[in-house]
Amino acid sequence: MKLLSSQVAGYLDHSSWIRKMFETGMILKKKFGENAVCDFSLGNPDVPAPAAIADGLREIAGCAGEPFTFGYMPNAGYPSLREKMAEHISQEQGVKVEGSDIIVTCGAAGAINALYRAILEPGDQLICPAPYFVEYGFYAQNSGGELVTVPSKPLTFELDFDGIEKAINEKTRVVLINSPNNPTGVIYSKEDLERLAEILKKANIGRERPIFLVADEPYRFLAFDGVDVPSVLPLYPYSIVVSSFSKNLSLAGERIGYALLNPDMPEKETLLAGLVLTNRILGFVNAPAVGQKLLEKALGSEVDKNIYLERRDAMAKILDEAGYSYTMPKGAFYFFPAAPRGDDVKFCAALQEEKILAVPGTGFGYPGYIRLAFCVSVDVIERSREGFKKAIAQF
Repeated sequence: MKLLSSQVAGYLDHSSWIRKMFETGMILKKKFGENAVCDFSLGNPDVPAPAAIADGLREIAGCAGEPFTFGYMPNAGYPSLREKMAEHISQEQGVKVEGSDIIVTCGAAGAINALYRAILEPGDQLICPAPYFVEYGFYAQNSGGELVTVPSKPLTFELDFDGIEKAINEKTRVVLINSPNNPTGVIYSKEDLERLAEILKKANIGRERPIFLVADEPYRFLAFDGVDVPSVLPLYPYSIVVSSFSKNLSLAGERIGYALLNPDMPEKETLLAGLVLTNRILGFVNAPAVGQKLLEKALGSEVDKNIYLERRDAMAKILDEAGYSYTMPKGAFYFFPAAPRGDDVKFCAALQEEKILAVPGTGFGYPGYIRLAFCVSVDVIERSREGFKKAIAQF
């Protein structure tokens, strides 16, 4: 009996690497114990939420003696929250933003899906540098689009501008970037974003439907070594920022994100109206009420970034000692080292023999590398030292 649609069955097949690592981890932990396994497979933030979250929860629960209801609000989010977000994001992006430029969504994923439903026609194409977050392809397919990937430069993962320019055609509707990047930790420089913007401006000449530049930025807050995360908004009028508070407030499960339209985008009111509609008809209706109220009270606070910096440096030391080749991540909480002999699948299997879980780069559209998520304790990282040495010694 066929229970799933062909499309969803295909999704399961193509997302199988992360799923396989998760299932493998469960088996290893059951067999050897939780503390015996070094699990670097999932990007699940474990740093405690800032104190403002706990304080906000207590305040919401008290509500000054008045009951707090969980009723509907405007589909774009509470107006008071949108205004506070505008003030916060204006400082973050270096561009004056109004509350009317923002729609609060069910995470960054909800923002992307609502956006694609609003702007895509069947057969439209979306260009994205590889490696990339695997679900980008599924989000495109949800609205009849097709993800076209352009491999980034090996090891440094810099953008291939010639490749991007060649990939643009009459079907191109979106160029999607993720900076700081999952899985590489790369942050695109202002010069690179300016060059990308010029390519898109040139491609837009004579087009009835513009190409949107979408910047997915849930790791914006997590940049290391004084590196700046440039904003796309001043560079290109048809730019859109999507993001969430999953990482900077450790609220991944609460599903609070947003889509921000460039304040200078022509006819942006039409697109915003479309986003409000698609947010509703896709079944999200609105972002969670409690999450919005929490964000209103905690906006501006964030987790302790020094914890992630300590972890990054600890993992870099271990990889260096063992002889791995990698580019030091400038942001996010991932390493993407090269797999010995270019066989990422075989090498992940060798790591599993040492009770270390990593995800093959194949699962991110970039074979020959492995992803290591360092959103785990330093104790776990230190415990992996000998395992990383033994695994690479086999190659």
